[in-house]
Amino acid sequence: MTTLTPVADFDHQVTGVTATADGRIFVNFPRWTEDSPVSVAELMADGTLKPYPDQAWNGWRNATAFQKPVDRHFVCVQSVVADSHGGLWVVDPGAPGNERVLPGAAKLVRIELGSDRVSRVIPIPPDVAKQGSYLNDIRVSPDGRTGYLTDSGAEGAIIVVDLDTGASFRALAGHPSTQLEKDVVVEIAGKPLRRPDGRQPMFASDGIALSNDGATLYWQALTGRTLYCIDTALLNNDIPEPQRQAGVRKLGSTHVADGMLMSTDGTLYITSPGDNAVTRWTGHGAAIVVQDERLRWPDTLTQGPDGRIYVTASHIQDTYWFKPAAPAAVRTALFCFTPGH
Repeated sequence: MTTLTPVADFDHQVTGVTATADGRIFVNFPRWTEDSPVSVAELMADGTLKPYPDQAWNGWRNATAFQKPVDRHFVCVQSVVADSHGGLWVVDPGAPGNERVLPGAAKLVRIELGSDRVSRVIPIPPDVAKQGSYLNDIRVSPDGRTGYLTDSGAEGAIIVVDLDTGASFRALAGHPSTQLEKDVVVEIAGKPLRRPDGRQPMFASDGIALSNDGATLYWQALTGRTLYCIDTALLNNDIPEPQRQAGVRKLGSTHVADGMLMSTDGTLYITSPGDNAVTRWTGHGAAIVVQDERLRWPDTLTQGPDGRIYVTASHIQDTYWFKPAAPAAVRTALFCFTPGH
């Protein structure tokens, strides 16, 4: 079995992680059950966190007296992804507590890794990031011109963004492939995970991955077990929606899943919160790669330049959403593993 290695511990709930071509590591902390003091940070060699790109962008707070312009501050960051063109993309759904989208808060932010400065802020308009939406994760085309995001909110969708012009649109909105599967029960250690009022986690299209040539997009609902894909040529605003829907392909069954990663060797990795594991898609099903009780809700995956794969453990089942006596802040962690070792 592959060995899991601890990388860092955090005092707050981590979700996203990304590694750059030169080995820098960035993480993010959404404002779900706490008013986190930092949204995006670089993980330094000594294990400390440096607010990124600076303290000012991380200065927004939930409390009304401390709120700042939502278009120039991180509000509730869900993911961070480094592209192959020297940029770090920050996905901000703008929905603290995973609830109401604050007006003007949903956005993509590009930070230049060479200068550590914000170069673009792309607002996601309210007809794309609707009330009830939750922008989850992004993949960037090899040419750096298109971003593909999952909306895991009430009406799941794939959101396509022209990263040059900033124009965006919803694709496959309401299509079965982007919706939660009503017959799926999210279980942890073999037991249904429920809130005090009986609700289970109900998230639509969530994990997302892009083939290395940029030709195929993969995704899956978190509350679901079906893996889907589509040719990215169909994710063009000029394509009629019925033609796009007809191009969706059902690849097969996996498990309740959160994050996805297409590795440099073309292996599709998927996190499996229900059994503290990371799996790989075999073409016929999901096979466990690494499993460890410390991987409490494995969330996001990224691959470093040395081939190691990093995975966050976001401990969603340990938050007061599901354990009312739990503190607002939950301790989380980052791990890594080398496939085949």
